[in-house]
Amino acid sequence: MDMSNPTTLLIVAVILLVVGGLLGVAISRFQRTRRLRERFGPEYDETINRVGDKRQAEDELEGRLAHVRNLDIRELTAEEVNRFALEWQSIQAEFVDEPLSAVQKANQLIKEVMRTRGYPVDDFEQRAADISVDYPDLVTNYRELHAIAAKGKQIDTEEMRQAMVHGRNLFENLIQSETRTEDTHQKEAV
Repeated sequence: MDMSNPTTLLIVAVILLVVGGLLGVAISRFQRTRRLRERFGPEYDETINRVGDKRQAEDELEGRLAHVRNLDIRELTAEEVNRFALEWQSIQAEFVDEPLSAVQKANQLIKEVMRTRGYPVDDFEQRAADISVDYPDLVTNYRELHAIAAKGKQIDTEEMRQAMVHGRNLFENLIQSETRTEDTHQKEAV
């Protein structure tokens, strides 16, 4: 190959540009996958399994991040935390005599805490998607709590007890003063 020939140099340059571009795209996709997998944990795999296409699933996860970044999520006041904590204690006490009612009330209380914090709550799937951004390790449990609360009487007491345990974990995280939402705004801006 005669490298002094301008046509040969142009062909080599074009080939190098194409290879470099493809390599850049591959590196960018790898970094995106790694970032989303680290951010969403098990929810990353769940979303890919549900969607069936990695790129579409990653687009959905990116959309969740953008959606939550645009919300005005706020911390609860000390008074709100106290009020919600007392309500949770009352619901837990009710579990002994009325487990299904307690699970349903726990589900509603979590929804109310989310509303107070600034999450949109009209659609359950959107609530779960928003929770997955700030609490990726708890979103599966939230879905289970919601499903059990919706099923009604055909659930055994042990499943309802487990739903309450899962609900309590999310509830406690929602009323804590620090969330990952601030992380979301800072890390995604970088």
